[in-house]
Amino acid sequence: MPRVTFVEPNGTRREVTSPANRTLLSIAHANKIPIEGACEGSMACSTCHVIVDPEWYGKLKPAGTEESDMLDLTYGITKTSRLGCQILLTEELDGLVVTLPAETRNMML
Repeated sequence: MPRVTFVEPNGTRREVTSPANRTLLSIAHANKIPIEGACEGSMACSTCHVIVDPEWYGKLKPAGTEESDMLDLTYGITKTSRLGCQILLTEELDGLVVTLPAETRNMML
């Protein structure tokens, strides 16, 4: 099973394993990692914003227009920001590292 490391804003690293082809949002929820995901993965908010380690960013499928539009509305966006609901963990991404931003913005409120 592929592994992903979630780095919390305080620097705590949590490595978890998951069956392939699950989103980072669902993996985080299954492992009690504090990613909100207010819209439950429908790309109507940006509360599952993660910052992908630059070493891994180029290995991801590019963000689509809808995801990019949602990212434009979030706090703390970086060049490697993505929505966790749009990243599928695959065997090729075994070892992926993402950081949770210090704050999120819930566009559904």
